[in-house]
Amino acid sequence: MSRLFRILTALIIMLSFASCSTTRVLQDGQYRLRKNKIEVTNDKDFNTNILTPYLKQKSIGWTPFMNVFNWSNGKGRTWDKIVGRIGVAPAVYDASLVDATIANFIEHLEYIGYYDSKVESEINLHNRKVDVIYKVTLGKRFPISEIQLDLPQRGEFTQTFLEDTASMIIKRGDFLSESLLSEESDRSAAHMRNQGFFTFSKNNYFFEADTLTRPGSAILKMSINEYTRNASPSSAVPIRRFYIDDVTISYPKTLKIKNKILTDLNTIYPGAVYSADVVNETYSRLSAIRVFNSVNIGMTQKDTNLVDCSISLAQSKLQGFKVNFETSVNSTGLLGLSPQFSYYHKNIFHGGEWLNLNFMGNFQFRFNDDVRSNEFGVSAGLSFPKFFPLPYRYFKGAIPRTDITVSYNFQNRPEYTRNIISTSYGYNGNYKNRLFYQVYPVQMNIVRLFDLDEEFYKNLANDPFLRNAYQDHFDLGSGGTLYYTTNTASIPKETYFYSRFQFDLSGNLLSAFKPLMQKDAEGAGMVWNTPFSQFVRGEITLGKTWIMGRKGGQSVAARLVGGAGYAYGNSNALPFEKHFYAGGASSLRGWQARTVGPGMAQRDSSFVIPNQTGDMRLEANVEYRFDMFWKLAGAVFIDAGNVWKLKTKGAEPDEESLFRWNTFAESIAANWGVGLRLNLGFLLLRVDMGMKIHDPAREQKWVNPGTWLQRDNYAVHLGVGYPF
Repeated sequence: MSRLFRILTALIIMLSFASCSTTRVLQDGQYRLRKNKIEVTNDKDFNTNILTPYLKQKSIGWTPFMNVFNWSNGKGRTWDKIVGRIGVAPAVYDASLVDATIANFIEHLEYIGYYDSKVESEINLHNRKVDVIYKVTLGKRFPISEIQLDLPQRGEFTQTFLEDTASMIIKRGDFLSESLLSEESDRSAAHMRNQGFFTFSKNNYFFEADTLTRPGSAILKMSINEYTRNASPSSAVPIRRFYIDDVTISYPKTLKIKNKILTDLNTIYPGAVYSADVVNETYSRLSAIRVFNSVNIGMTQKDTNLVDCSISLAQSKLQGFKVNFETSVNSTGLLGLSPQFSYYHKNIFHGGEWLNLNFMGNFQFRFNDDVRSNEFGVSAGLSFPKFFPLPYRYFKGAIPRTDITVSYNFQNRPEYTRNIISTSYGYNGNYKNRLFYQVYPVQMNIVRLFDLDEEFYKNLANDPFLRNAYQDHFDLGSGGTLYYTTNTASIPKETYFYSRFQFDLSGNLLSAFKPLMQKDAEGAGMVWNTPFSQFVRGEITLGKTWIMGRKGGQSVAARLVGGAGYAYGNSNALPFEKHFYAGGASSLRGWQARTVGPGMAQRDSSFVIPNQTGDMRLEANVEYRFDMFWKLAGAVFIDAGNVWKLKTKGAEPDEESLFRWNTFAESIAANWGVGLRLNLGFLLLRVDMGMKIHDPAREQKWVNPGTWLQRDNYAVHLGVGYPF
């Protein structure tokens, strides 16, 4: 048994002994709150989760970090501080909070329409552990049998209000509740403010419920008064419709921006009826160009029915630099470095135009070895705050932006030298700050290969799949990305979900002109003496991160990735740059990038430095993250997946590299690993070490734990930011 295996075994035994007690640190007379349970005695279908947020004391389920907290020696010194930061303290039962919880439950039940509810508690003790059971008897509910309206008798408010009554969310038969009345007053008040009634609010609504005239039901009277709840009838004034008078826009003199862009983005015009939605739309438009640190829109009542609008803009930081760096090394000594550097300017032509310049590199080598792979890339992007060629008036909220990008990529590998020139034209934007899109109607790539190694060229001649992938080609097509998230914060504090779909479609337009084109020896149509590519490719990512623990100090992140590409028509194989690969700092971390698969195939000896790719990718990742101490956090993760080839016309890849359902499980690569993160607030640095569990390229696919740290069984990665 290896030394590593003995160490892991000893750690497991230590944790097992430590887990024998979760109450050791409690003082005399204290008990650990193990569980809260809510039981409803007279309605089995009632969702008790409605009441859970109103528990005054939350229980903490068992976690190994509760046992870590027990390692404290009680002396309050450095060791206790470290254990206190890493561990999770048990919840100490407090009897007074049970009574407070009961009061909370009764109050909330009445708010949602259960009147005169009763709640009792039952306390169960088990060896210094407490279970609290809350037994709830739901109170009576009153369906609304009639709705009566009492509206102002002067001005134009009443007619506008009556036109909206069909949208009321309070209906006959609904159960009476304060929550329902509050929801309707919020909705109706917002609608009326959008119709110009600037001074109107939910505080102008008054409700009375009669439950005696018709026993078992309620007659609801809704009154709209010309004074608010915190005022007296003597202060009543007519509820008037307001109009915009003067509109002023101010910003620092140091900000060089064209006035036309501001007036085009503004939707608040003199003489227009006041509308809260129009104000919010202007706010969204001005914020979206990201030139301003803050956007403040103030409304000041000027007369009995006029308001002045003042828009105040504060300048943000307009330009800066971003740096990203990833490095990895595996047990064979292959070192990979991937630096990225970018410069941005958010107002390059004084009209909210964004300029992005990106420089990247990817270098793989071994020390004391002349064989290496070098890649350099540069790209320039210009984004305009409008949707060419349509004018602003066709859009509400944030305006889609028009993007133009140009890039050049140079790759120098032992087998070949390749140049890639790319350009694209498209649009990006978002819907309600949840769904983000990038759509490129035009994408073009020109790929040229030079200096092919003689041995590599022979392999290409013998393998139609490689030959078709590694050739000069021309791409003209469309593509895009759709991204949805439930939380857009850079560091979310609550559980969130996200999904991403990317697609490419190339060659279909050119194929219509194929009869007019010059053909190569295989009959493929050519553009500029280069065969054009025809394919479809898509990839979808689903991810969720559960935030939990004390102050969000623990989380579980999971991700699923699936993608495939298919060549047809003018192409026999996907272009190589459209292939999928696995491994690396953000993928299967037991391998370096491009060293996994395809399928169960052995490493392709055509490449001096590994370059394993496929037409299809499936991957799953799970990572448990936890705070440690100071700015350090740890992680434990499992990654699984692979890439495969799909048999296409004219190609005969190795059977072991193909996707087959009957060998799917056997062809999955898997690793586990541990990581360390340094969170500096503005920057997160991480180190991950992944160790192979299952390697489909080997005859003995399961990797013995005693060999996890041996040659070719692990990889170490240094990166910036979370892997997913």
